[in-house]
Formats: sequence, C-alpha cells, structure tokens
Amino acid sequence: MTENPVFPPPDDPEGTDERTADVLPFPLKKNPTPPAVPAEGDVKPGEWEAELPDTDDPEADGLTEGAPADPPREVYPPSVAEWMEAKDKARLSVLPDWVKLPDQRTAVRKWAVRHYSAVIGYHAVRLPCIYTPKVLWYSPRGAWRWSAAIGRWVFDAEGKSLRLHSVVNEDAAEYLKLSRQRNDRVRLRGIVAALAGIVGLAATLTLFVMAPSWLLLLSLAALTTTLGVVGAPADRPLIDLAKVTFRKRKLSSDIVIRAHEVAGLTEREQSIAFPRPIGRDGDGWRVIVDLPYGKHFQDALKAHGRLASGLDIAPTQLFLDKDETSNRRISYWIADRDPLAVPSGKSPLLGATRVDFWKPFPWGVDERGNPVMATMLWLSLLVGAVPRQGKTFSARTIALAAALDPYVRLYVFDGKASPDWRKFALVAHRIGFGIVPKNGIDPVGHLLTSLRELKADVEDRYHRLSELPLHVCPEGKLTPEISRDKKLNMPLTLFVVDEVQEYLTHPEHGKEILSLMVYLARVAPAVGVSVMTSTQKPDDKACPSELRDQHQARFALRVGAYQVSDVILGAGSYGEGLDASKLLKSHKGVGLLKGMSDDSGIVRTYLADGRDAERVLTRAAALREAEGTLSGDAAGEAPAPEVSATVLDDVAAVLGKGEVKVWSETIVDRLADLRPDVYGPWAELEAKPKAEALTAALKPFGVATDQISRRIDGRQVNKRGIKRDDLAAAITQRNEKRDVG
Repeated sequence: MTENPVFPPPDDPEGTDERTADVLPFPLKKNPTPPAVPAEGDVKPGEWEAELPDTDDPEADGLTEGAPADPPREVYPPSVAEWMEAKDKARLSVLPDWVKLPDQRTAVRKWAVRHYSAVIGYHAVRLPCIYTPKVLWYSPRGAWRWSAAIGRWVFDAEGKSLRLHSVVNEDAAEYLKLSRQRNDRVRLRGIVAALAGIVGLAATLTLFVMAPSWLLLLSLAALTTTLGVVGAPADRPLIDLAKVTFRKRKLSSDIVIRAHEVAGLTEREQSIAFPRPIGRDGDGWRVIVDLPYGKHFQDALKAHGRLASGLDIAPTQLFLDKDETSNRRISYWIADRDPLAVPSGKSPLLGATRVDFWKPFPWGVDERGNPVMATMLWLSLLVGAVPRQGKTFSARTIALAAALDPYVRLYVFDGKASPDWRKFALVAHRIGFGIVPKNGIDPVGHLLTSLRELKADVEDRYHRLSELPLHVCPEGKLTPEISRDKKLNMPLTLFVVDEVQEYLTHPEHGKEILSLMVYLARVAPAVGVSVMTSTQKPDDKACPSELRDQHQARFALRVGAYQVSDVILGAGSYGEGLDASKLLKSHKGVGLLKGMSDDSGIVRTYLADGRDAERVLTRAAALREAEGTLSGDAAGEAPAPEVSATVLDDVAAVLGKGEVKVWSETIVDRLADLRPDVYGPWAELEAKPKAEALTAALKPFGVATDQISRRIDGRQVNKRGIKRDDLAAAITQRNEKRDVG
C-alpha cells in the first residue's frame, strides 16, 4: 500500500521545525457514582470518564488552545498490480489436478482399468455357472407374476377394496357408481390387452419364421432374463455385487459432513465449509474443509480415529495436512486403500553406478507414492523401532548410498553381530560386529579406538579448515572439492552403529563410548562427519537422552506406545500428529521421518535385501579400488593394536633428558628409528603432514600441540610440538584409568 505524504500548510515556510500541535493529557478516573437510567434520547455515560481541563480548575493554569493537530494520513487504494496479484492467488484452476498433471492422470487411468476390469471379470466368470441357472429357475415365476399383474390391471383389481367398502356401508349409490366405472375400465383395458396380445403373437411368429437364428436366440435370452429378474426374490438379487480387490467408493460432501459431525468438529449453528470442490488426487480423494470458528488443526488430529470411522475407512487411509493460511483449514487425503501396506519396491540404488553423497539420494516414497530423498549432510540420524519392522534395512539403504560414493569414508559397527552388515567389510574403513571378542579381535575395543580416531580427526578438521586460504575454503566450511582432495584427507564420513544400546551398556567401556558418541553427534556433522545410530530400546538406560537429543533427524518405525514414539521423534511430536505406535505390524519398512527437511511425514523405505546389498557393495568396492580410496579395514590397513596402546610410552622413550619442548617432526623421526615397522611411513611424509600424524595420534589422550620457537642460525623458527608436562599428565591419567578398571 502507498501512503499519501503530508505537506506543510502553504503559509508555513518549508522545512520549519516548530511544533504544530499540542498534546493534552487526559487522565482517566473511575466514576464513583452509579450511572443513572438514561432518558429517551440521552446518551448513556460509560464507566470511565475523561477529565477534561477546565478554566476554573487551578490545575489547568497555563493551558491554552493549541494549534490543530495534523490530520491522519490517508492511504491510497490498492494499485492495479496488487489487485491483479490478489485475484491471481484467489483464482481456481480451470481443470482439476488429475486432468492436468501427468502423474495423477496416469494414476486415475490405472485405477479405472484396475477397477472395471475386476468388475467385468467377476461377472464374466459367474455368467455361465451362476447367473444362467438362476435366470432359468426364476423365469417361470416371473412369467406368472407378469401375467397375474396384467390380469389384475385388466379386471381393475385396485378398485375392489373401494367396492367392498361401499357394500359394507350399504351405500347403494356409491356401489353403482363404482360398478359402472369398473365396467368401463374393464371394457377398455380388455380391448387394449387383446390388441397387445395379437400384436405380440404376430411379432413372435414373424420373428420365429423370418429372423436369423442369432436374433431369435438373443430375443429369447432377453425375454428369459427379463422374466428371471421379475421372478427373483427381493432378498436374493439375480446378480451379485462385484467383490473388487480393495474397497473404494465415491466420496461426497454429505459423507464428509457426517464424519465431522460424529467427530465433534461441528457446531450446532455452524457446520464445515468447502473452499474447494472434492476431487481425485492420485489413488485417493483430496478434501479441503474449513472448520467452524474456534476449531483448529489440533482438534482434527485428536479426532483422527473418529473422522476415519465417520468416513467408513481405516485410520491408515486418512492423512491430515495443515494449511499455512488458516489454522482452521484442513486438507485431507483419503486413500482408496491402505497405502502403507503397499510395498515401495526395490531400491533404485541397485541400478546406480555411483552416488554423489553431497546430493539427496532416493530413500523411499511417501503415502502417495511420491519419491522421498534423503541426505546426511550436516546432521545425525536416530532410527528406532521394535524388532522385525525393517529398522536395519532402512538404515542400511543410507549406508549403501554412502558406499556408492567412493569419496565417503564408512565406519560400521553392529552391536548384535547379525549378517545384515557383514558385506560392508568390502568397503568400510573401520568395521566391527557384536561385543564378544573373537579371533583375537575385541569389537568393543575396536569401536573405542575408532571413536578416538574419529574424534581426533574431527578436532584436526576444525583446525585445518580454519587455516586454509579463503579461495580454497570459503568461510571455513567443508566443500565437495576439499572432501575429494586426497592430500587434505577430509572426506565425507558416515559413522553407523546398529543396536547402539549393546555398546552403551557395556560394563567397562560404556561410559566412554557414550561420551565420545555424544561429542561426535553434536560437533562432527559441521565438518562432514555424520552419525547414524539405530536401536530397539530408546529408553534412558539403554540409549540416554544426552545422546538422543544430539540427533537432528529422527526416523521412527512401528513402536509399542505413543510415549516410545515421542522418545524417538522428540518431545512434542505426538501433539504434532506424529505417532509411530499407530503403524500396523504389516507396515514393514514404514516410518515417520522428522528433522531431515522442513516437512515431517511418512516414508515407505525402498527394499534392498541381503543379495541386493552384496551386489551394491561389490560394485562399490570395485569403484573405490579404481578411485584409489579403499582404506582401513577394507584394505587390510587396520592400525596395529600396539600403536594406540603404546604411543604415549614410545614418545616418552624418545624424549631426551632435560627436553621440555620438542618439535613434532623431530619426535616422528626418532619414533621411526625406534619402531621402523610402525612409524616408518610417518617419517616419509613432508614436514607438515608428519607433524599432523603425531598430533592425530596423541589427541585421543589429551596431548595438545603448541607452537614452539627455537633460534636456528640466528633467526627464530616456529614449529608445532609437544611439552613434556602434557605427556606426563596423559600417561598418569591413563594409568589411573587402568588401575580403576
């Protein structure tokens, strides 16, 4: 809207700063006297009166008549452009969406073919073996009913009751009148019936003599069918109702109004309104209603079950969407059948050669069959469900997408040691199964080492990203180019822990694992390290809230109660209409997704079974070998256990007597002389990567590196190094933990 500018009076000089109006105070006071009954024509005073200044009031001294106040600013009417824009927004489409949109048009066409082919097939199968015997059986009865009805019409049977009534009342005049009327009717109707009989007999003889056999048979079948329909009992119709594969009916406004009435969403004086006509939307109906004033979206959510009952459908067929323009406007999508029980199909990843993990990838479809794209950038994901509902398969699909990007580093740990994750050994940088040591490998210790390694990597990434030039790393953020630069060694990383409760409840290392995972879930996503955990026990004991609350995205498949659903999806989700306990046992792989995008909703995840996963991972391993990114456990490069266990002792051993501060690259050269098989590769690096390797190895133990200045050949040289005191403190703390354990 444009405003009319206020110009100064013509007599005043332009740009004057003098006051042009006085503001007078009008204090309010409560009138102690009760209001009198106003006479006719009087104005009734209010309870509050304004105390106006009076010349007799001593407090009014010094008050004078002020200059007139400026008039209120005027507002122009809306411009033509604004008027046209408002009309454009309010205009409805000429054609409904199911006519214009190709996907909805295809869905309607498929539904029509599926529905009417089922109806035709149903009746075609029953025609020779059920309908024909019924027609032959009921046709004699139909012929008798037909002839009896004609006889009653010819002889005026409908007037018999009136004639009998006049006889009982001994009304001779009325009886004679009715008798004459009957005689006239019988005479006329008898002539009509005789002529119709003659014409019918002639037509029958003509048809029998002159018509071809097919026409004669068709006429005989039509006559027999007609007599059979007439002779069929009222409670047993001749033709059965077609039992199609799903229950579908036409939705009308009366049905919708009835549903809202039984759900208690209407008022006595106000019902619902329909701002748009009811229409088809894919495999269902789209209904938009305006609730009565005072009712809102939360009321409709609470009445979800009663609304479904009023519509005579299952609750899983009714979906509610909130309208952003009005809190009382609700958009319903009513499915023809339970869409969550329909399999979503195989994962498109089976046909993908590679995936760009920086971009969203296909994870499943929503209730209407629209694709749902997932992303793990800058977030952590929590997956929860009861057993056997597809929790592992849903999480594994995301890990398969990461595996198909050769520049994504994978950490995979499975607390239940199931076969679901075994094939990830082909590509995973670090991998472990279960909690019981086997073949000389302690999976819990391996997880703990991997967590420490990853924490050090995250801390190092923050430090290095802040030091990179702006043209390489704008705003200190990880970019696709940086993540794919092997020299920088900062790839996108996905840390997967299935059945995380098995590790968190470990009697010896559970607390440290929890602390490290909380740190990673909270801090690591910002530098490209995402955490995905899944559990079937999301309670505070098995999976504490301090870890759950760090996950930005949540995915809940079927659970036992709405309280558990709220634990997985976050407090307040039930009030938003998100309740995973309403999902049925048949809804495998179906869950509620929250936090991955702005919208929350249902996801029917794609399926990739064990064989499919093996095919994808075999292709992913070959892809990583070609790109030269196969590393860690998958490449047989698992760190030697003694490195992480004795690196503190090795560094202490190479420190000279009296050395308080030593450069990191000097320590690496000494370590290579001490253990060439372990530290030899570090010594072959350049000066800066050499120091970074030692920094990463010591950070899990709390040993930091600082700038150390030394004078060489008359000038100051600064390099990163460690202090003896920090090393001694780390060794003391480690020994204390061992003693406590």
